[in-house]
Order: sequence, then C-alpha cells, then structure tokens
Amino acid sequence: LLIFQSRTMGAALATTAGVSSAAGCAAGWAAARCGGRPVGSDRSTGRPTSYAPSSSAPSRDARHGDVAGAPSETPAARLRRLLDRRRTSALVTPCVYDGLTARLVERYGFELTFMTGFGVSAVHGYPDCQLVSFQEMLDSAFSICSSLRSTLCIGDGDTGYGNAMNVKRTVRGYARCGLACIMIEDQVSPKRCGHTQGKAVVAFDEAVARVRAACDARDEGPNDILIMARTDARGVMGLEEALSRCRAFAAAGADITFMEAPLSKEEMVQYCNEVPGHKMANMLPSGQTPMLSPSELHDIGYAIAAYPLTLLSAGFCAPLG
Repeated sequence: LLIFQSRTMGAALATTAGVSSAAGCAAGWAAARCGGRPVGSDRSTGRPTSYAPSSSAPSRDARHGDVAGAPSETPAARLRRLLDRRRTSALVTPCVYDGLTARLVERYGFELTFMTGFGVSAVHGYPDCQLVSFQEMLDSAFSICSSLRSTLCIGDGDTGYGNAMNVKRTVRGYARCGLACIMIEDQVSPKRCGHTQGKAVVAFDEAVARVRAACDARDEGPNDILIMARTDARGVMGLEEALSRCRAFAAAGADITFMEAPLSKEEMVQYCNEVPGHKMANMLPSGQTPMLSPSELHDIGYAIAAYPLTLLSAGFCAPLG
C-alpha cells in the first residue's frame, strides 16, 4: 500500500511539475523502495533517470554550501536568495507532511516545499483545528528537514501556540529543526482551516504583536529563519482590514506576507499592489481563491504558489484505485 501510495503521489507531483504521470510513478516507486536520490535527469522534463542510495547524498550539515568546502549557508539565507532570484513564474511549492512526501517533492526537483498543518493534522487522525500540539509539529518538522538535502522548507507555525513568549519559542524551535521560514497567523486559538466558516481573528494590535515577537526571535538568533505573517481577516472583517494587517506585518519586519482566501483575481491584484515585500498564494482546488497558473501569479506579484492538498489527496485516493 505504501509503494502504491508513493507512485500515486509521484504522479500527482508530475502533474504539478508539468511532466508525465509515468515519470511521477517511477519517482514515487524509487522513493518508497530505496530512498535514493536522482543522479541524472532528462533536461527537457526534469524526470529522474537514475538513482543512487541516499548514503551517496551530502550530509545534512554539508547541504547548505553550494560547493564542497564552501562556507555553510543557512536555509534562511538560501531562501532569501531564492526569493530574490529573477524568474518568470511563482515558486511552485507542493506541501508535505512527513519524510516520505518530503523526499518525493525533492525527487522532482522542487526548490521549495511547505510543511502543512492541515496535512500533519490529517496524518495524526485529526481535522485542521489545532488539535495537534507544538511538540507534534516540531517532531514533524525535524522528520521533514532530516529527509531533505537541497529543497528548502517553510513550516506552518499556526498561531504560535500561545502568547508572545510562546511565539518566540515556536520560532526558535522551528529554526533549530532546519526550516527556512515559519508562518505565524492571526486567528484566535484554536485556529481552523483558512477556507472554512466560523473563523475568528485576534484584535489588530495583538496580531501585529505576534508578528513582532516572531521577528524579534529571528533577529535575536542564534538560528536564522524567515518570518511569514498570515492574516485570515479577509473572511471575517473584510478586504480592507486584511490589507491593513498585511501592511502592518510588513512594517513589523515580516519577510513574507500571506492574505488567506481572497475571493477574486481583482482582490489578489490589489493585495500585491498595496502590500510591499514577498507574498504567497494558496492554490486550493474548490477553495475560495481563484486557481491561477504560476506564471499568472508571478505577473500579479506573488513569489510563492503553495499547493496544500496535492500529495495528501493523492495518498488518500490511492487505496481506492
């Protein structure tokens, strides 16, 4: 069942990457069987053509340098360079929830992935309403980062699991795991999936204080990490409030902002025009936000396009054939 699920998830990633489903099945099979890494690829498709045992891959400590002997570079520093690089489309970012899905994403050459709280909750048997604890998310982050050698990962930090001091502890814990970025949001705890009804957000000043605490933890070190600040105010208090929060988050020092669930392309354009800095879009099929291509998102002003359910849905559908 695990191998069948891996092949199905590989085919789903192939669709996301724009290559053949057969190539995806092959990559998924290789990941499940031997945990190898691709050592050759078809330049026209990015399809892996051969595999080596994972022992031939660079060590986790060495993976941050560009060449052998190069000074170590943190995941956060690498993500900053990746975001600043000139490109013609938003960074396609399939979301992961364990070591296997992380390996599959890296197998297909994606430069960035995202540890989704929805997915981690699901594989623990819970809905996405913050029933999974900080420690469980930290354990998942460690497993995912330990499985990656070159792909960078953003971690879902939910509400920070408490007050400003808890937020700082969460940021430092995620940074120690090797995550390149952490997302902190402004929902009332316990939070819930951003595309569902019944959400509530904290007051404006408390939301900004959360983000400022996260940025303070980043700046105080010792481990570098980027801060993504998310607001769910669009579905609760309207577009103008959501835009105001995103502007305040950027002013507080957030490296990336994320306005969850805009309702139209026009709202997405307005967000990108009015809020400075890098931005992420959440591409959820049947969600509230229009599904746009990575190139369309880039043209609007987004840097990252996250796909939260691609692997999770493929894994669930595999046993059903």
